[in-house]
Order: sequence, then structure tokens, then C-alpha cells
Amino acid sequence: MKVFKNITTQQWPELMQRPAISSKELTGQVVSIIENVKSKKDEALKAYALTFDNVALTNLLVTDTEIKQAIEAVPQELKDAIAIAKSNIETFHQAQQLQEEVIETTEGVKCWRKSVAIEKVGLYIPGGTAPLFSTILMLGIPAKIAGCKEIILCTPCDKEGKINPAILYTASILGITQIYKVGGAQAIAAMAYGTESIPAVYKIFGPGNQYVTKAKELVQQDGVAIDMPAGPSEVLVIADNTGRPDFIAADLLSQAEHGPDSQVILLSDDEQIINQTVLELEQQLPLLPRQTIATQALANSRAILLDNMDECLAFSNAYAPEHLIIASDLAMDMVDKVTNAGSVFLGNYSCESAGDYASGTNHTLPTNGYAKSYSGVSLDSFVKKITVQSLSKTGISNIGKAIEVMAEAEGLIAHKNAVSIRLKAIANV
Repeated sequence: MKVFKNITTQQWPELMQRPAISSKELTGQVVSIIENVKSKKDEALKAYALTFDNVALTNLLVTDTEIKQAIEAVPQELKDAIAIAKSNIETFHQAQQLQEEVIETTEGVKCWRKSVAIEKVGLYIPGGTAPLFSTILMLGIPAKIAGCKEIILCTPCDKEGKINPAILYTASILGITQIYKVGGAQAIAAMAYGTESIPAVYKIFGPGNQYVTKAKELVQQDGVAIDMPAGPSEVLVIADNTGRPDFIAADLLSQAEHGPDSQVILLSDDEQIINQTVLELEQQLPLLPRQTIATQALANSRAILLDNMDECLAFSNAYAPEHLIIASDLAMDMVDKVTNAGSVFLGNYSCESAGDYASGTNHTLPTNGYAKSYSGVSLDSFVKKITVQSLSKTGISNIGKAIEVMAEAEGLIAHKNAVSIRLKAIANV
């Protein structure tokens, strides 16, 4: 992890750069995958499984037998932990069900919104070296609460054609049974356009690597909705002299172990905190099973000494991290100054892992600076808001003249006439 001191604000943009594959190269590769899946469908998916996962698949759909075997294979301790997380996530997301109020904007003119579930949604769950079964809870629970009629799930399998039992178990307790052994950009293409086995959906959810993120961006251009650009994981920690270097190092490593293209940032106005955290990183890193991955991520990462907490917050808001930890006894006093972040963790005991698993908030969050304009996944992500209005005779009489004048000014006389004919009918009664 590189340490930067005595920097100027002119250096900030360079220090905020994320690791990235060449955009031109990445786009070309993903476009090729999407077009191949669109034209060859299941055949292309099976070919990619052989190429990328080294497995020859005859059937993409997970069978009931495989699900039953997975349920039996998951240890009870893990089942109990998943139950706690499920309960908290349900509680947090159920509270987001709000009854829309009917507003009378003018006498006789009533307007309101109604929430309607998106009928068909697709969930992408990363697998590989870190099968993210927790993401099923984060996506499947709000989808179920919202009332989505069809939920399909795509996740990569191993070389034996098997999916991690915890993924299948977690899907099963949410009632998700349409599970397909497909990963990467090809999974996004399959859910966007449909194949012989996999039905097309209206909206695609879930995090992934840069290939998955690029695929989501490209299918969105073709009219398929996505949750957000959610690529490689990242965390930014702001720490003052009340922060715990051992805690901070553990939080940085918890994100660094996600993947070699992850990034972690430490900001502090206290040089001692930075120095001690770097020492803690050196002590904790060798103890990790995913040491190699974390080491690669740390090569993309930085510890930056700034003048004060206000500068740290300004840098963070410009960076717009997926996860923001404020490691300070005064964290609650700083949170109102946070304007760009996916999810915020306040104080020395609010580790980012809590949000990843069991506190209740959603861990599917915008990365790569998209927190400036995107929110994380919530119940609202799975519904459409349809506006409704009801006008009585009194209502159209009250606003009719204004509509006529405005329509005529825009040269849309048929719009005007739609009002005029009603006003005349009322006048003739």
C-alpha cells in the first residue's frame, strides 16, 4: 500500500484513479460475447462454460436433486447465521414499504403514485473463488417483498459442474428455483435476450467483475434495465487519532481480498495512524488464505495524509466510494457532511463486513464513482412507480383554461381540444 504525504489538491484526481482494463479492449471482448449469445444462445453458453470454467455442461438448469443435496450439505451453524442475516435484511427492507398519499393539487384534481413490481428480474451472483451467497439475500429478499413474479438466478459452476451448496441453499429458502449454471458477461447476455433455457428478464441485478459490469452497461443501451454499475469492490476509510489501526487494517484487507482489481483507500490527518495501520497490514496480511489476491489489490491502494478531517471528507466525496468507514469517536458529527457514498459505517465498531452480511442494509452498491449519482439496491429497485390522476368536473374546470393556453402556445391544438370539448360539455349541462 503506497503512502502519500504533503500532497496538493491538484494531485487528488490522480490519486483517485481506479484500476481498470483498457476500455476499448474490454468493450470489444464483451460485445463479442453478447453477440455470440444472442445468435447461438445455449450453444454459446455451453461453449463459454467449457472455455472459462473448464466444464462440459449438458444442462444449464440446476435440478431439484442438486438443490436437495446442497441443503443437506450446508452445516447447521451456517444455516443459523444465514437465518439471522435473512431476518435483519427482511426487517430493513419491509420497512421501505410506504403507502403513497393521495394529493389533491387543486380542488377536484387528485394525484398519487402506485408501486408495481417488475414482473421478471434476473439476479447475477458471482461465484468462483468467493461464492457470494450473501448477495442472494440482498437481491432475493427485496424482490420477494416487492412481489416480482419471476426471479431467475445465474451463477458460475465449478469444474465438476457444481454450484457452491451455500448458494443453492440460500436461494432455496427464498423460494428461488430457476437457477442456471452460467457466469460472466455471457450470463448477463442470456438474461437480457433469452436463450432456449434461460428466459429474458426486464431488469438485471447483481455485482461482478469489469466484464460483468460492462455487459450490464451494454445491454442497458439495448433497453434492458439494470440496477447500477456495480463492479470491483472498494472501501475508503477516514480515520482520526481516535481510530484503531488494527481495526482499520482489518477493514482494508476485508475489501482487498475480494479481487486483484479491488481498491482500498485510507485518509487521515494523523501520520501516526497511517504508519501504525501500514504496520498492522504487514502483520495481518500473511495470515489470510487470500493473501495473494489481497496483495495485488493493495498494489492499487493508497494511504493519504491530509491536513484535517474536512479535507478527508472532501476527498471522499470527490472519490464517491462504494463503502465509507469513518473510524472516529466523532463519526456521528461527520456523517451529515457525506454527500457521495454507497453505504456509510460510523465509528470504530461498525465494520464494513456487518453491512456485507447481517446488519440489514443492502450490500449491492454503486462502485467506480457512480455513488455520485446512483443509490444502492433497495425495495424501490424492484418496483416501478406509476403515477395516477383523477379529475372531476370541478377539477377539469379549475385547471382547464391553463391547459388550453399552454397547449395553444406549444402549437398542439389537439391537446387543447381534448380539454375544450370537456369544458363545453360541462357548460351545456
